[in-house]
Amino acid sequence: MFNIVLLLSSFAVLLAGALLFTNAIEWLGHRLELAQGAVGSLLAAVATAMPESLIPIVAIIKAEEGSDEVAIGAIIGAPFMLATIAMALVGVSALAYRRSRRQGSRLDVHFPTLKRDLSFFLVFFGLAFLLGLGAPEALELPLVAALVLAYAGYVAWTLRSGGEVQEEETLNPLYIDLARSRDPALRLVVLQAVIGFAAIIGGAHLFVEEVLVLAERVGIEAIVLSLVLAPLATELPEKANSFFWIREGKDTLALGNITGAMVFQSTLPVAIGLAFTDWELDRFSLGAAGLGLAGGAVAVWALQVRKRFSPGPIAIWGALYAAFVALVVAAG
Repeated sequence: MFNIVLLLSSFAVLLAGALLFTNAIEWLGHRLELAQGAVGSLLAAVATAMPESLIPIVAIIKAEEGSDEVAIGAIIGAPFMLATIAMALVGVSALAYRRSRRQGSRLDVHFPTLKRDLSFFLVFFGLAFLLGLGAPEALELPLVAALVLAYAGYVAWTLRSGGEVQEEETLNPLYIDLARSRDPALRLVVLQAVIGFAAIIGGAHLFVEEVLVLAERVGIEAIVLSLVLAPLATELPEKANSFFWIREGKDTLALGNITGAMVFQSTLPVAIGLAFTDWELDRFSLGAAGLGLAGGAVAVWALQVRKRFSPGPIAIWGALYAAFVALVVAAG
């Protein structure tokens, strides 16, 4: 019972942190005069993607037996989760709040940013998949450099053409600004962002720990814990942030938070994997990569072409994640 209370408490802390963080990030982007596409795809996405990106780095530094497998699994697992279950949860949230959203189930998003994010993801995550089948060692360093330069180019491109700066009228007052000023001090904005981010990380960490404890007590296999439950929990920050933005009808920020993280996860962590591991994908990593690419393709069809959230794509994203769970459970 105590573990269940801790699990629920950790989730509440994570959601409270996400509420503070999204509000502060919007104000920070407004104060820096960044376009909404850059706020979602860069500021929010990189910040929330950073914790799970540290997992492969820690595994590589430890250099223990099986560390390469842990690192590669973490690198491949993050974008897979974002391209499947995270997309599904955002879609469900949009449909659940469609009556309170001004645009309903339609997308009100900066489509050039969305197209750029999904295109980058499909190209570079596809490259990671192909390299996992075997790549000549002579190509590894040039490919590492190419991935790093590609992300740098993506950042520059997004900063130049990320749409319009968010209007001040659409911003909720900064939560920790007791005066509810329409021009909060930058130090308050940064302080709230730090507090929110710390709460997200602390809540997510405790959530993962309690999920693992409860799962072990009911006898779930270790392979299910490492490949399904833990990665699902570590992606909670992106999901929680996007939930609040979707609820408010701020689709550019909500989707940018996810698609920007997908771009980040498919470039810089992959470069680290190529440089410091043997980058040989096993059947689970290959399966996750293939299903993640399929999820990205569904996102292009549903969000870029049809420009709306609908039950069909949501069901497909959910099915892609369920297929991977079935693969892992069957092997365990």
